[in-house]
Amino acid sequence: MTGLWTNGAIAARGAVVGLALSAGAALAAPPDPANPPDPLGSVMWEALRDQYFAGAPVQFDDRVKVRAPLDAEDTRAVPIAVDATALDQVVEVAAIADLNPFPLVLRYHPMGAAPYIATRIKIQQATAVHGAARTADGVWHVSGVMVDAAGGGCSAPPLSYATKDWADHVGEVQARVWRTDEGKAARLRLRIRHPNDTGLVPGIPAYFVESLSVRARLDGGVSGPELARIDSLEPVSEDPVFLLDLRPPPGTTALILRGRDNQGGEISATVPLPALIPAPDLSRSVGQ
Repeated sequence: MTGLWTNGAIAARGAVVGLALSAGAALAAPPDPANPPDPLGSVMWEALRDQYFAGAPVQFDDRVKVRAPLDAEDTRAVPIAVDATALDQVVEVAAIADLNPFPLVLRYHPMGAAPYIATRIKIQQATAVHGAARTADGVWHVSGVMVDAAGGGCSAPPLSYATKDWADHVGEVQARVWRTDEGKAARLRLRIRHPNDTGLVPGIPAYFVESLSVRARLDGGVSGPELARIDSLEPVSEDPVFLLDLRPPPGTTALILRGRDNQGGEISATVPLPALIPAPDLSRSVGQ
């Protein structure tokens, strides 16, 4: 019996040593170049990468600029901007707040626009905010910043619910556009009246703007090409604000805005394209 017990102990010890060596080898393995680690060290990065980028190649790239405050003064309206204008052939831009209950903020499709978008978002707690730009070759170029926050921005009820007539103004659009680049481009700032409720308050369903399209109207009232499309989600702040740099074709006389919320409400506006007017400084945060 003693001999059998000794042999079993030796075998078990060998198995433990083998497992330890295997674990050590795994820890010593070089990083996978196809899945580089997040420079910000976000604990959610790998899961979010797999969820939102669907196995596409990802590389961290300083040419993508993400702008956000280091400290969020109002967690219900944190200004952010994703600027991928240093890249060529960008077909999609995404913004992600890693530790939000709903991490994906938006997807932006700049068909006839610069790959730049600014908005205001809700933040539930201190988090990494990633911006990503997908180029025509299918590669996602990613960057990000850390934003400190006291928390609660996603679970706070919209302020507009405190007013009796809030429902009468849902979907109203305020917009301003400036001609830039000697009239070849147009900078659009728009604000949509909407609670943009996440649905995290008990008894109140999610109610938010989920899509917005900007199309050119040409001379003679002819419908022109779609210039940009935003797939907007719960983290975008109440009364969403967006800043876009559009590239309308020659002969564009107005911008046609069409959108809808997740309960089927429609958003519609026409914004005349003015003569050449100096544009605002993009270095200023949205809403300042």
